[in-house]
Amino acid sequence: MESINKFFGLKTAGSTIQREFIAGLTTFFAMAYILFVNPEVLGAAHMNTGAVFTATAISAAFGTIVMGLLANYPIAIAPGLGMNAFFAYSVVLGMKIPWQTAMAGVFIAAVIFLILTFFHIREIVINAIPREMKLAIAAGIGLFIAFIGLHQGGLIVSDSSTVVALGSLSTPTTWLTIFGLIVSFILIVKRIPAAIFIGMVLTSLVGLVTGLIKAPSSIISLAPSLKPTFGQALSHLGEINSMQLVIVVLTFLLVAFFDTAGTLVGLAEQAGFLNEKGEMPRVGRALFADSSSVLLGSILGTSPTSTFIESSAGIAVGGRTGLTSVFVGFFFLLSMLFSPLLGVFTSQVTAPALIVVGVLMAANLGGIDWNKLEIAIPAFLIVIGMPLTYSISDGIALGFVIYPITMLSAKRGKEINVVMWILALVFLVFFYVLNN
Repeated sequence: MESINKFFGLKTAGSTIQREFIAGLTTFFAMAYILFVNPEVLGAAHMNTGAVFTATAISAAFGTIVMGLLANYPIAIAPGLGMNAFFAYSVVLGMKIPWQTAMAGVFIAAVIFLILTFFHIREIVINAIPREMKLAIAAGIGLFIAFIGLHQGGLIVSDSSTVVALGSLSTPTTWLTIFGLIVSFILIVKRIPAAIFIGMVLTSLVGLVTGLIKAPSSIISLAPSLKPTFGQALSHLGEINSMQLVIVVLTFLLVAFFDTAGTLVGLAEQAGFLNEKGEMPRVGRALFADSSSVLLGSILGTSPTSTFIESSAGIAVGGRTGLTSVFVGFFFLLSMLFSPLLGVFTSQVTAPALIVVGVLMAANLGGIDWNKLEIAIPAFLIVIGMPLTYSISDGIALGFVIYPITMLSAKRGKEINVVMWILALVFLVFFYVLNN
């Protein structure tokens, strides 16, 4: 036990093994849905869903454990929702590109990721972002995950007339979300330890008792074979031979880059990891964990991985070291054998956790000087852009493109970092490519 304390610096971080365990369990259950959603999305691209399930679990376990051991951060990694949708619906179904070729594109993007990480380019970019923009990113992610929670829980639904609307309160599962939300709010206001996790457990129990959540038919099942997807990316590398596919690779690269960068900054701000300069210590190691996970995932047969915003749930209950991530990775490995039990933690169960964490992360808005419009305008675009575009990277792009314009207008052009100028231009090109 003492060696674990020393390796992860638990005493310095003011944490304990028990607290890190609860945090890891909370983060895992908050993001366990990806084990079922990812195969469903990539299945639309004609991929074998069983193989994708196993690839999802292994790539998430690998990246998260590396994050914990190497970077010592309580941050989890798994295939990202936005990227798997882009892979399946835009690249494979929209562009009529075979999934094997698209996976080869992911592999190439992952190799570029590793090169950029090795030369500290990704680290330089993250540390160059002004502190108030980092606060905006953190708050924006909070609104984004709260919106995801509201939607997954059935409280917010799409509407052809008003874009979104209040969900039907006649739907029983929506009331399960409402129950979980009320319980979680009460527990967290009373500052009960592990309030979010306890809320999830109680909501699951209510769901099982009322029949709103189907009881699992079995407990243990063998993990599906990786054979249908393993190594397909490597055997189809020669098919990346057109400008269209080059653009696909660059899009994978750019979106994953800023999804990860934005999430890392937001989580670091929430947990208090940023130093007095607003920089994130050991960010290079964290980025290596992410990059290596993308590479492994492409070989196994899954879309790009990224740092998961649901890690904020574990941070909110006290996770402060990499031990949390090691536990999360361990749970992902276990999930391959106990997949039937995961069905108990439905989206209605995890939705309240996401909403509560969104409330906590919104506190970052208080650190932004809203009286200085040159800062307030790009910050607002980042914050509101993430939930409205349903994309972390798009929200960041909106703010970063406007930031140099407002700073120049305020005669503060000399304060603009060279990297921020480059990012503004990159995002302009990004918007042009996406719209053409």
